[in-house]
Amino acid sequence: MVVASLACVDQPKTNAITGNSNNSADKGFAVVELFTSEGCSSCPPADNAVAALLKEYTGNVYVLGYHVDYWDNLGWKDIFSKAAYTQSQREYAKVFKLSSVYTPQVIVNGTEQFVGSDENELKAAVNKDLKQESTIKLNVDAKATDGKTVTVNYSTDASNANLKIALIQLSADNKIQRGENTGATLHHVNIVRDIKTIVVSDKGNTTLEIPEGLAAKDCLVIAFTQNINDSKITAASEASIQ
Repeated sequence: MVVASLACVDQPKTNAITGNSNNSADKGFAVVELFTSEGCSSCPPADNAVAALLKEYTGNVYVLGYHVDYWDNLGWKDIFSKAAYTQSQREYAKVFKLSSVYTPQVIVNGTEQFVGSDENELKAAVNKDLKQESTIKLNVDAKATDGKTVTVNYSTDASNANLKIALIQLSADNKIQRGENTGATLHHVNIVRDIKTIVVSDKGNTTLEIPEGLAAKDCLVIAFTQNINDSKITAASEASIQ
């Protein structure tokens, strides 16, 4: 892959965004999935890029930060990482016919992928998709039930699709003690802490687990529908937790 000089390729056997903000004229949406790791020295600029994106765009841009686990044995274990997120990235690698996975990687609406720190490409992809109106409806609401779980109700008219529903931690700062980012305090936004994948039906519900030490007030829920055949994301929505 050409990205090797700009990103950290998975080798487990070795070791100011500017432009037009989203407004009422934009009918589309952009789901920005960032695959990142606290153990990768190339990742902090990508984390900063999506954080700036969220500040600039006030609606219809949905950021999800997946912390992969293939850096965990190379000096620093990322406390937000899960093997399931690495598997999701590997599934995307098959879709895009990539020879390996890498960090930081951004995927926009399931149809474009590039190095996550490339702010110009990120901005261009988001602006393009905001101009493409979706015809699929998706509605979600979320309620904390017992301090440990969130119940999410959904309705959609999508078909031949999976519905992905994620519990998002809004932000975190973490001082890194070892590995490539030793000594740095890393800032993360919209960290995926739990996610469920459901074969679409017109309506239903699911539950998400709130990790120990995290409160519902520090989270939100992001949901999106994704075509089974080509991984294109067709609708997205978010809900605060009541």
